Amino acid sequence: MSTVSAVVNASTVPTRSLLQSFVSSNQSDIFRCHSVHEGLLVNIPYACSYSHAAKRGGRPHLAVATEQGSVDIIDTTKRDDWDVEPQRVTVQPHANGVFDVKWSPSDSLIATASGDHSVRITTLSSSVPSSDRVLHTLRGHEGTVKSIAWDPAHGGAVLCSGGRDGRICLWDLRAGEQIRGGEVTPVLSIAKAHDWDGKQAKSKAPRGKLAPGAPLQGITHLLYTDTHPYGVISSCSSDGILNLWDVRLPSNKTRSKAKRPPKHKPLFTSSDPTTYNGSRRGRGITTLALGSGPTAALVFALGIDSRVHTYTLPSLVPLSGHITSIFSQAGLHSSLGAPDDPRAYWDPRMKTNSFYIRTATSPCGRWLATGGAGGGRAYLYDISGAGRADAIGRAGWGDGVELCGQTGEVGAVDWADGMLATCADDGTVRVWRPDVEVARQCRDNPSEMKWNWAWSTDA
Repeated sequence: MSTVSAVVNASTVPTRSLLQSFVSSNQSDIFRCHSVHEGLLVNIPYACSYSHAAKRGGRPHLAVATEQGSVDIIDTTKRDDWDVEPQRVTVQPHANGVFDVKWSPSDSLIATASGDHSVRITTLSSSVPSSDRVLHTLRGHEGTVKSIAWDPAHGGAVLCSGGRDGRICLWDLRAGEQIRGGEVTPVLSIAKAHDWDGKQAKSKAPRGKLAPGAPLQGITHLLYTDTHPYGVISSCSSDGILNLWDVRLPSNKTRSKAKRPPKHKPLFTSSDPTTYNGSRRGRGITTLALGSGPTAALVFALGIDSRVHTYTLPSLVPLSGHITSIFSQAGLHSSLGAPDDPRAYWDPRMKTNSFYIRTATSPCGRWLATGGAGGGRAYLYDISGAGRADAIGRAGWGDGVELCGQTGEVGAVDWADGMLATCADDGTVRVWRPDVEVARQCRDNPSEMKWNWAWSTDA
C-alpha cells in the first residue's frame, strides 16, 4: 500500500491538506499527444482512463483517447526530470474522435467509443500485429457513441454503450450476432432511454411549416453499480435525472420467442437536483463517478450547472439541490444570487458548461476531481463526508483546491493510486502527485519554483 493510501485510509485524518500538496513537474509529468496527421501539431485528448491495476497500486498505465481516433498507452510512473519517457504504445482503432476509453476487467483489452457511431475492442497484446489489434467492431448506434462501461461480472465479455441517439446497447462478445466484416450487433437495445415514458415535449412550428423533430436526450455516461447485480446507471444531456436499469443478458429462449423488442423501464429514476433552486429548465450531466470506501453507495454527477451533485444508491435520491432553512436564514448565497447548496461540490471559478469536461473519484473514495471550461484549471474536493448527516455545509462554497498547469479547457481526468491525470485542449496530459515538501517550497518561493513546477492552490 502506498503512503497516500495509508493516510487516506485513516478515517480520522483530514485529507484536504493533502490535496493542497498536489504538484506536477514541468519536465517529467507532462505528456504530449502526438498528431497522427502531418502538418497538425496538436492532437487534443478527449478521454483518459487508468488501468484497474493502476488504481490498485500497480504500474500506472494511462489510456489517452484523442480527437484523431488514436489511443496512447502511457506509463506515468514517477521519474527524474532527466529520465526519458518510458516507451508508449499507440493504437488507431478509429479515424474519428474517441469520446470514451475503458479498460476491460483484466486490463488486456480497451473499448473505445467514437464519433463514427461504433464501439471497438482492441487488444494490447504485443504478440498481435498492430494491423490486427482491433478484435471487434460493435454497431448499433445511429449517432456518436459517448460512453462505454464493462460489466465487471463477465470477465471482459460483456459491456454496454450509450450514444447521442439516446440509445443504450448491451453487447456480448461471446454471443453477439456476427454480421459482415466481423461486426457485432447488440443483444439488448434500449431506445430513448431518457424518454421512456413518452412525455418529451413535441417541437412546434408555425402553421403550414414542418416542425423539426424533438431533440433526443443523448446518453452522456453509463456506470455499473455493485448495489444491483445487473444495474447500470445512465445520465443524459438535457437534465439531472438518472436512471438505474436492469441490463441482464437475455436468455436464448427469450430471444427466440421475442417478436418485437420489449419495452424497458428503469428500476429507479431520480428527481432532478439541477432544478431545485428555481431553475426553469434542467441542466445535463456530463459524467458519473461511483463512490467507494467512505463514499460507498453514493454516485457523483457533474452537471453543466457547474456543480457536482450527489445521489444515493440504489434509489438515486439526490442529496444535493436541497436548501435547508438554516442556510437560507444564514444568508449563504451562490455567485448567481441563489441560496447555497450545502450538499453540492462547486466553486465560483469552476465552470463546467461543456460536455467534454469530466469528473472522477479516487480509488480510496475520499477525493473527487473535475476539469474546467477555461484557464487550464482543474479542481479537487474532499468528499469523504458526503454521505454523513453531519457533513451539511462541508461541501459548499470555497472548499475546492485548484490545479492550474495547462491552457484552455481541461476536460478528461482520472485517478490512479497516488496520482491524478488531467487532459487539456493544448494537447497535453499532466500528472499530479502529493508532495508536501515541494508544495511548501512552491508557496514559499513561487517566482523561482514556477519554472519547474505547477502546484495546487485554494480555489
